[in-house]
Amino acid sequence: MDHVDHILIVDDDREIRELVSGYLQKNGLRTSVAADGRQMRSFVDANAVDLIVLDVMMPGDDGLVLCRELRAGRHKAIPILMLTARTDEMDRILGLEMGADDYLPKPFAARELLARIKAVLRRTRMLPPNLQISEAGQLLTFGDWRLDTVARHLLDREWTAIALSGAEYRLLRVFIDHPQRVLNRDQLLSLTQGRDADLFDRSIDLLVSRLRQRLGDDAREPTYIKTVRSEGYVFSVPVEISEPRQ
Repeated sequence: MDHVDHILIVDDDREIRELVSGYLQKNGLRTSVAADGRQMRSFVDANAVDLIVLDVMMPGDDGLVLCRELRAGRHKAIPILMLTARTDEMDRILGLEMGADDYLPKPFAARELLARIKAVLRRTRMLPPNLQISEAGQLLTFGDWRLDTVARHLLDREWTAIALSGAEYRLLRVFIDHPQRVLNRDQLLSLTQGRDADLFDRSIDLLVSRLRQRLGDDAREPTYIKTVRSEGYVFSVPVEISEPRQ
């Protein structure tokens, strides 16, 4: 039997929950709904979910708090698409840095929401052929660092774990999956967010800067992520697959 993707819709607005749920069901998806963080926690603890549509503006724990909580816990691998009435670009960037996989402002067209859900699911499941084996619990080693692809954090020389935001992890994975290859901003946007470049071009530069800080990279003379003038960025060190420490 073919797998039917299960989408959890978390929104305090009952009308939105019902409208989104009905539309997604008509388009072949399985849906469940939750009105707040308490219901969401209870549901994901007891059920398998393929993606969460999460509203930002909710009473109690808002969507940003819940997103951060999901990314820090045992449900860190569930993709998250955030909904918000906010239009400020920095709010969107904050959501992505909390670990959201995509961001859609209200009001939105149900057709666009469906397209974004499918795109997030497709990106989440898309593994580069030469690195598929790494997801079974192995580590990606580069320079003085290792990336734990299960826990989604960096390990330094002393095996100390350094947590990454969802956006930082995705950007680092894109660089690691395409080592020693120049990637322009449009490519980085497409591979990390699947969003329109005119809305998020500055967020890539921000994330590169933050990732360099995580790696201890000098922005003036970087070792790992080098700037190629007028072209983009390149991850300049080789990457190897290694076994986890016993």
